[in-house]
Amino acid sequence: MRIAILSRNPGLYSTQSLYLAAKRRGHQVRVIDHMLCDLYIGEEGMEIMYFGEKITGVDAVIPRIGASATSYGAAVVRQFQMQGVFTVVQAEALLRCRDKRTCMQHLRANNIRVPDSIIVNNPQELRNAIGRVGPPPVIIKLLKSTQGLGVVLSETENSAESIMEAFLQMGEKVILQRFIREVNGSDIRVFIVDNKIIATMERIAPPGEFRSNLHRGAQARSVYLSEEECELALRAAETMDLKVAGVDLLRAANGPMILEVNASPGLEGIEGTSGKDVAGKIVKYIEQAIA
Repeated sequence: MRIAILSRNPGLYSTQSLYLAAKRRGHQVRVIDHMLCDLYIGEEGMEIMYFGEKITGVDAVIPRIGASATSYGAAVVRQFQMQGVFTVVQAEALLRCRDKRTCMQHLRANNIRVPDSIIVNNPQELRNAIGRVGPPPVIIKLLKSTQGLGVVLSETENSAESIMEAFLQMGEKVILQRFIREVNGSDIRVFIVDNKIIATMERIAPPGEFRSNLHRGAQARSVYLSEEECELALRAAETMDLKVAGVDLLRAANGPMILEVNASPGLEGIEGTSGKDVAGKIVKYIEQAIA
């Protein structure tokens, strides 16, 4: 099988892990920088050009699209889809998950619990919005936040109002979210491939930090899920139309809830913590899907 991995950096752990897993299973693999692809749409049909070469003969695509390249990366994925190439994640699912507002709307509309949140757009209603999800502390997130960047914990009403005013004046869209105190700066990453949970880990923020991202110094350890947590994570991935997903789950006092669903989840933390060959599971899923 001929597999293309869409990645801006061939040296990244996730890209390398997928590349090696595919090679071990006897496939031809190529890493393509999606931001350097040109998309032809015209009389001759639809083509994807890479340094002047028409990309042909690809059986499957594994998108590794970063947050800064979401829009164009999704366009490249869509062009492959329209040429009949199998993609691990489809363009619309990628866009739906990457936009936190859209993701939360889809989850809640399908009766999947999420933290109480308000998409703030009216500067005159900031104080009322804070009261709705408060009392402080409250979480303030930029819609485009990733890896913990653009996520702030505000301890008071005044500071929350000032932070949101500043973001809105810069033209940024903001989510105001209830602070789930009892999780103590931890969350659970559930990795799903083909409607099955294949690996899990609990991420624990360092002292003085509320963000549990590994990029922010969090520690990871193995964790077992309850039946309710398994069902919730699987439903979240299915709702977002993802066969490969990283679902972030919170253990709130009144039951589990979904914090986020990732369409292009990293592999380094989950493979290192769980000891599972997650990349190999993804390649095996591609084989079965195409077969």
